[in-house]
Amino acid sequence: MSPEQSTFQWKGRCGPFELVLSEQTFPPSSLSQILGEALEVHEGDRVIDAGCGSGVLGIVAALLGADEVVGVDKAPDTVEVAGANAERLGVADRMRFYQGDLFASLPRDLTADLIIGDVSGVADELARVSGWFPDGRGGGPRGAELPIRLVHEAPERLRPGGRLLLPTGTIQDERSLLAAAKEVFPSVEQRAERRFPLPQKLSESPEVQRLMDEGVIDLEQKGSRLLWYGRVWECALEPSGG
Repeated sequence: MSPEQSTFQWKGRCGPFELVLSEQTFPPSSLSQILGEALEVHEGDRVIDAGCGSGVLGIVAALLGADEVVGVDKAPDTVEVAGANAERLGVADRMRFYQGDLFASLPRDLTADLIIGDVSGVADELARVSGWFPDGRGGGPRGAELPIRLVHEAPERLRPGGRLLLPTGTIQDERSLLAAAKEVFPSVEQRAERRFPLPQKLSESPEVQRLMDEGVIDLEQKGSRLLWYGRVWECALEPSGG
């Protein structure tokens, strides 16, 4: 492991196991944990892990029996970092990785049965204050712009009956994101929900209050703490002939 790398202990689905991260790798998040729990892989599935980061959710999909997993992330060392993690965990023979924005770098004819859409869903100003993101950028001014683009592009990458596993959170414009998903997909069903405390440095940020006042984010007050909800949705296309 180089001096620029660190390790992360994944304790979610199929864990525990250790991942190697670089300074440019987005580490698995709270939403990654509940995405892993909601992940349902069918025999013979091809999976696209969009926003794969360390490769963790694609690795979980492979461990659950996916035939093939394709990961993609905008971080410049995605192929090296995620590929090394897949190798260390014994699933590299069923995984390949690409560096790029959403689906742009994937082969044009590549389609899948399942897309894991773990892209940033935090408003840009919150991303900047939080320190969660290596490049300091979130999912757009309202935290929904990037995942909405994912929702609109996903159907072209799905086979008939294919599914998008979509995380949302009340620290983004969740209403607009869900409205987009319901416009694009004939079926949108909630698969998981969990409540999380907002870190104190975010709670004290004037940006949080501004976004709450504007109705962009929706936080719950409990005593002195602010809480947010993370949710996972399964968005499905009609099967062939449906």
